[in-house]
Amino acid sequence: MEGQRLLGLFGLVMIVVGVMMLRPKPRVAGTSVWLNRESARRLLPRLVGLGAAVGLLSGFFGIGGGFLIVPALMLAADMEVREATGASLVAVTAFGLSSASSYAWSGLVDWPVAALLVSGGAVGAVVGTRAHTVLASKGRALTRIFAVFVVAAGLYVSGRGLVVLEAT
Repeated sequence: MEGQRLLGLFGLVMIVVGVMMLRPKPRVAGTSVWLNRESARRLLPRLVGLGAAVGLLSGFFGIGGGFLIVPALMLAADMEVREATGASLVAVTAFGLSSASSYAWSGLVDWPVAALLVSGGAVGAVVGTRAHTVLASKGRALTRIFAVFVVAAGLYVSGRGLVVLEAT
């Protein structure tokens, strides 16, 4: 698929994911977000299915999939955004370390640029963690804010893809 069409389609997927997150989801009493013997029958098929969908979309669009993992965990395991974010960060860190190691061993890392990005990311992570703590105590505010950012980014990405397509 041509790159700009792919970009536009990716933006539309982001919009759909963000809108789905904005819809209120009733919590079922007694559900467990932790995978254990009791919850495995219910959670395993959902986690494997949504995991495969995230992997497919990540491979198709050539993205890390991090923004898709959080909504997938919320949908599959009835997690709150805070729990899904934590689980997502562990997964993304593992994937990122393995990919980064491969690129580093191949000599494809511009170390000064990487150091600047890591430094900025560390500062952002500290500020973001504090904001996350404040917003997590405000009901669905964190989910709504995340969803709005996903939709806004999707609109931007789709718009960029369509503008470039029209110009060609």
